[in-house]
Amino acid sequence: MALKLYSAAAEYALTRGLILVDTKFEFGLIPDEQDDSKKRLILIDEALTPDSSRYWPLDGYKAGGTQPSFDKQYLRDWLVQSGFKKGLESGPAGQEGEGWLIEENVVEGTRKRYAESIRLLMA
Repeated sequence: MALKLYSAAAEYALTRGLILVDTKFEFGLIPDEQDDSKKRLILIDEALTPDSSRYWPLDGYKAGGTQPSFDKQYLRDWLVQSGFKKGLESGPAGQEGEGWLIEENVVEGTRKRYAESIRLLMA
């Protein structure tokens, strides 16, 4: 099911000028309403959003290099450049409750990337 969903979404994204590079799907099983001994596969959580997927613009794609993207990689790159390391999720000082303050230009840059991918996919 994951491969079928991915294939259909990747084909659609290409028609919109985007490459669906990768994504995640979360599935669950629930009892069939007609037969309790059977389970139905359901898709749960978000799917194919810029937060759960990686999209690259088709125009200008160059194999083997870093690609511009419409996903959270922009924010991840900023966090790493700012000193974020796994285990320091509570903030730069490592004190509980401090968290990370994200610069406004990074918030805006992330928002613009998400909005552009939605515009391209949904227009």
